[in-house]
Amino acid sequence: MDIAIIGAGMAGLTCARRLSGMGHTVRVFDKGRGPGGRMSSRRVELDGKTLRFDHGAQYFTVHDERFRRQVEEWEADEIVAPWPAAKEGPWVGIPAMNAPIRAMAAEAEVRFGARIDSIRKVGTVWRLSGEGAPDTGFDAVISAVPAEQVAPLLSPNAPDIAQLAEATTSEPCWTVMVAFEDRPDLADTIRHAGPIGWAARNSSKPGRGEGECWVVQGSPEWSRENLEAEKEAIETLLLEQLRNLAGGTLPAIRHASAHRWRYAMCGDAGVGAIWNGNEHIGACGDWLHGPRAENAFLSGWELAQKVIDEG
Repeated sequence: MDIAIIGAGMAGLTCARRLSGMGHTVRVFDKGRGPGGRMSSRRVELDGKTLRFDHGAQYFTVHDERFRRQVEEWEADEIVAPWPAAKEGPWVGIPAMNAPIRAMAAEAEVRFGARIDSIRKVGTVWRLSGEGAPDTGFDAVISAVPAEQVAPLLSPNAPDIAQLAEATTSEPCWTVMVAFEDRPDLADTIRHAGPIGWAARNSSKPGRGEGECWVVQGSPEWSRENLEAEKEAIETLLLEQLRNLAGGTLPAIRHASAHRWRYAMCGDAGVGAIWNGNEHIGACGDWLHGPRAENAFLSGWELAQKVIDEG
């Protein structure tokens, strides 16, 4: 089949890779400028040096054997490595969290900057509409976007999937990226400290290069309460909390910026993946499987398996 996948995150690219390997023609469309999704990273050029911040997912863990095999491949290709500073079992992409996503995107046919806002079926063919949408039709279409974006996309053609997505909400997260002149008097990772849900010395991760770079993330509750605040206010509030944890003093700040994730920690619909073989429409994503990178991978893997089993 000719298959369109909307969303080039972990789930969509995993699904695309498996389906392509079984002989299907797969094209992936994503509104972003490049690969990453919730595993996005940001680079900042400062004084001739590149500073790196993993401002989305901080690490991933491995439990399922299917994901373990994939992580072993990534490790052999030197695009992931363990991160002992966090706790037992965490892995990170190198030189940034988005390295595995970038590797999968390089193997797929992905059109970035394509904002698909609706789909419709014309006879037996699915057609996509929106900025960057192709003129051609597809035999099947798969949604691999966050739950909050599923309903507007699928409700006219797959109301059951849309209703499930509407009932599966995500938690927001404010993230501050900060580079210091020197190392603060703090542990490499901090959890559940008032407004701070998580803070980490990004520079303690393997392959991160120079610079004393930190990522500070607000807790879901605090981020929700301050969701519409200005970025400058968020920077001030979270860095003040970090300063308190450091005994009242932080080194000089070289760079600071804030990023708002409206859909950071997804819910879990508990169904893994959805495929309607009669209409050739489906959905995958962490919101269907659970709020970890591994869950997104497994959802994409399982949806591809449903298509493969159908023959």
